[in-house]
Amino acid sequence: MYELVADRLVEQIADGRLKPGDPIPAERLLAETFSVGRSSIREALRMLESRGLIAGAGHGAFMVAEHGNPLNVSLALLVEMRDGDLRELFEVRKVLEVEMAGLAAERRTEEDVERMRAAIEAMDLGIGSAERYIAGDLEFHQAVVAATGNRIARSMMEAIRDVMRRGLLSIYRIPGSPERSMEQHRQILEAVVAGRPDEARERVRDHLLRVEGEFETAVSAGVARVGGGDG
Repeated sequence: MYELVADRLVEQIADGRLKPGDPIPAERLLAETFSVGRSSIREALRMLESRGLIAGAGHGAFMVAEHGNPLNVSLALLVEMRDGDLRELFEVRKVLEVEMAGLAAERRTEEDVERMRAAIEAMDLGIGSAERYIAGDLEFHQAVVAATGNRIARSMMEAIRDVMRRGLLSIYRIPGSPERSMEQHRQILEAVVAGRPDEARERVRDHLLRVEGEFETAVSAGVARVGGGDG
């Protein structure tokens, strides 16, 4: 019964009847609304709180939580527990980003294109700083996937952002690597802007294969490690 109550509340949050910051009705009112006992209501609320959909508001009350990306926490835990590494990340990226680049070439808007251009400019201006350069690099890949309009793919990219950052840090100091990346990003952007899906896929695949190869070089040289933890 409590699972049914939780499902009904999730529906109200999903369709906007309950928005972030809105109070969740009191236990008594929920019990009357759903014709269940208050123990079922309490269990449903505990379930939604554990999933991050609602948050305590004090004195036993709850409110709708700000929408986050639950994949972020799950993936971070996976990597910290050593159940995933950077080589596996490259495999995932080749599956996800290659196809998304093709869709981006078909669906991109001028706003999407401007976001990609701004990311490349940020890489160019920040090339002397690992933090600034990598921030621009990550933003470019996020922008390409966002241009597809696929919300699930966008959430997946956001979830792997921190692990991607760790991998990019390991190859930033390889001579010529930042410059090679910027040139490949420009080629990807050119294919997306021109609306050439097959070429966009090919450009992203080539880019990821090169980055993966440089990462393996860094591992062999002892300046990077396969595990996803900070090092």
